[in-house]
Amino acid sequence: MMVEVFKTNVEAHDESARIIEELLQRYPQNRINFDLSDCDRILRVEGENVHAGGIIELMAAIGYECEILP
Repeated sequence: MMVEVFKTNVEAHDESARIIEELLQRYPQNRINFDLSDCDRILRVEGENVHAGGIIELMAAIGYECEILP
C-alpha cells in the first residue's frame, strides 16, 4: 500500500468534495481524502498504485495548486 501526501491550496469542504469525486473517476482504486484543517491543506491518496504526476496534472487542470510533501 502506497500513501502519497500533497500540499494544496484547496480551502472549502465543497471544493474538496468535488475534487475527490473527480479524482475517484480517474483513480477509483484509491482512497482519497483532504485535511483542510492542516496549514498545508493536505490531500492524502492511498492505494496500490498512486499516480502522483497524474494527480498533480488533474489538480492543475481544474485550477488548483498541488505538490508532493517531502
